[in-house]
Amino acid sequence: MEWQDVVAIARRLPEVEESTSYGTPALKVKGKGFARLRSEAEGGLVLMCQLDEKEALLASGDPAFYTTPHYEGYGAILVDLEAVARDQLVELIEEAWRAKAPVRVRKAFDAPPDG
Repeated sequence: MEWQDVVAIARRLPEVEESTSYGTPALKVKGKGFARLRSEAEGGLVLMCQLDEKEALLASGDPAFYTTPHYEGYGAILVDLEAVARDQLVELIEEAWRAKAPVRVRKAFDAPPDG
């Protein structure tokens, strides 16, 4: 997976905009960041998540998920894009988006289509 894949996945969600954060590519919903590509030197994708989910991902032993001291105690997981499964990435991106999207945007997304 690459950053372009992350963008394509996120673009399926409402109100997503490409931006930057800390000088690197980022994705935001209504101005709130939920995903950020770390610099080449740092590596990885930062995705917002709940602390309990972060702990579960780290405990799974899956090498696609890791953290650094900077992110200890913070609701964000680091993802190795070269190691993560696409279906898992799709789920994590949507969860990160939900964590930052305003309630009305989430409700509109979850509403059944007319008909």
